[in-house]
Amino acid sequence: MKSLFTLLIVSLLLLACSPKQEPKTIYIVRHAEKILQGDDPGLSVAGTARSKKLGQILVKKEIQHIFSTNTIRTKTTAKPLADAISITIEIYDAKNHDDLVKELRERTGNILVVGHSNTVNQLANYFVGSGDKYAELQDIEYDFIFEVSLKEDGSSVERKVFKDF
Repeated sequence: MKSLFTLLIVSLLLLACSPKQEPKTIYIVRHAEKILQGDDPGLSVAGTARSKKLGQILVKKEIQHIFSTNTIRTKTTAKPLADAISITIEIYDAKNHDDLVKELRERTGNILVVGHSNTVNQLANYFVGSGDKYAELQDIEYDFIFEVSLKEDGSSVERKVFKDF
């Protein structure tokens, strides 16, 4: 009985000491418009303009981490912001969202994640909870910014467009 009581006390102490979710905002975007040729295409003229606009939108959002898949178009989309705030772009595996979500929750400060039409919705949906899930982006959709607000008591996701900022 004594050992059961001790186990209960230790368990309660561990739960009380577990870290709470630090409030932060995660911005999830699809890479900007790409050139329509090649296996790993770069950005088109429109995509280059959009990547610069993204940098302008987020430069004052206190971004402390930038994650991108290891493709030219995603890294180039993140580059204007990374250069403006002197942050190195960190590469993540788009096939392993569980590890990325864990990393995003553990990091301190606001974060930008650049992905693809078939991955940004999946990532945003991790934070939706029981609410409506976001559908995969269409090939022509480049202007969405998913704004994930993480708080101690949960998370919320809002899908915005560039002109909302």
